[in-house]
Amino acid sequence: MKALVKEKADVGLWLKDVPEPELGISDVLIKVKRAAICGTDMHIYNWDDWAQNTIPVPMVVGHEFVGEIVKVGSNVIDFHPGQIVSGEGHVVCSRCRNCMAGHRHLCAHASGIGVNWPGAFAEYVALPMSNVWEHRPGIDLDVASLFDPLGNAVHTALQWDLLGEDVLITGAGPIGSMAAAVCRHAGARHVVITDVVPERLETAKKLGATRTVDVRNQNLKDVQAELGMIEGFDVGLEMSGNSSALNDLIENMCHGGKVSILGIQTKGAEINWETVIFNMLTIKGIYGREMYATWYKMSVMVENGLDISPVITHRLPYQEFQEGFDLMNAGEASKVVLNWEA
Repeated sequence: MKALVKEKADVGLWLKDVPEPELGISDVLIKVKRAAICGTDMHIYNWDDWAQNTIPVPMVVGHEFVGEIVKVGSNVIDFHPGQIVSGEGHVVCSRCRNCMAGHRHLCAHASGIGVNWPGAFAEYVALPMSNVWEHRPGIDLDVASLFDPLGNAVHTALQWDLLGEDVLITGAGPIGSMAAAVCRHAGARHVVITDVVPERLETAKKLGATRTVDVRNQNLKDVQAELGMIEGFDVGLEMSGNSSALNDLIENMCHGGKVSILGIQTKGAEINWETVIFNMLTIKGIYGREMYATWYKMSVMVENGLDISPVITHRLPYQEFQEGFDLMNAGEASKVVLNWEA
């Protein structure tokens, strides 16, 4: 089969012929229809320090996808050929304390699909049946391919009660922009999102942000006054991985405000702990999705009108993957979806 492979320890990916995945007795074989490029894939493509320390070479990469089941193992009774599915990107051990307690998203020994488990930038991918999520009939395949990153947005946003609340999101990348859509869908009043890239802010506005802020020339205190806010934001979602943005968020929270942090901060990043303590803020780190509460919430919200399609800026046949990665590296794309049926 054709697959995008990190073939050698260097910048780039290579379209290669590789063997089809072997199917275990509890596995499901999926013919990939769409697969999206994400930030993790960019780290792998650019072969940065994280990738060099994490990715085994050679490795089929990619983990955001949707496809059709074509074969199941002999132990599989809940799935059958013809179903349209995506896959949870973390393969858990099932034996650690958290897995045994039903908290699989907290597994201490999880493997990542497309990271250290064969990925989905390929014609076929095989997954354990416990990682397969069936989509509701008629779902747009491009949207379905984004359930992995949408799950990050949903998991981050829905940590807190959002109905009637004022929300600040720092970072208008794809996940931050989708989080804006989730917050509006969940009943937030003001959804303010910050960034330094006008195109990203415009995408966030299309997805439901009620106010976009270019922090190069706008101040959040002034924005609060403009909106008639008196005591600061109730909920903060840090999506940028930028310490200045995180501190800006903390300084603009109300007393008792709730903060979710998804953006990975650089080593040694500092925050104003006095503000955190004296303003009695609650800060929670977020990684991945809850298995499978987040997936259920995603499906229900999409079924009931949540529209994340504006986050997709480019659709390409998989043979043109290089253009997609070039667009991402140039900052000219939000989500690029590769069509593996092309």
